[in-house]
Amino acid sequence: MQQHQHQVINGIDTDIVIQRYSDRTLVLVTQLGKVGNLIQASIPPTTVLPPPPLVPGQLPQPSPAIQLTNLLGGASSEHDQTLRSLYISQIATLVWMSESSSALDLGRKSVIVGLALKQGEDGENGLSKSERSVFHGIMALVQDMLGQYPGL
Repeated sequence: MQQHQHQVINGIDTDIVIQRYSDRTLVLVTQLGKVGNLIQASIPPTTVLPPPPLVPGQLPQPSPAIQLTNLLGGASSEHDQTLRSLYISQIATLVWMSESSSALDLGRKSVIVGLALKQGEDGENGLSKSERSVFHGIMALVQDMLGQYPGL
C-alpha cells in the first residue's frame, strides 16, 4: 500500500510518500520534487525498540544499534551528513515502531529513505531554529501517516 501526503512545513512545500514492500519499507521525503539521497537503515533483529513516549507528540529515541548504508548520493558537508543521519534514524524508528506488535520484532524490515531537503542555514551549535521546525513538522507528518495504517 502506498501513502502520499503534501503539506507546507515552515513555508516549504513538502511531500512524503510511504511505500511498503514485503522485504523493505520505502519513505520518500522531498522539498525539491526529486528522490534525493537514498539511505538504508537496518537494525539487528535482537535490538529492543524503545517504549512509546509518555508525552503525546514526543519522538521515540532512535537506537544506537541502527546501521545506515548510503545507497545513492551524499552529503555536501559534515552538518548535512549529521542532519541526514538524524532524519533517517528517526524515520526508521517510527516505521519499526508502527510495524511492531511487540517490543521485540524478529521480522524487522530495512527502511530505505529518500531525502531531498532545501538547504537551510547551519546552526552554530547543532540545528538552526528553521531546521528544528522542519524536522519536527516532517516527523509529525510521518507519524500521522504511519498511524493511519499501522502494521501494513
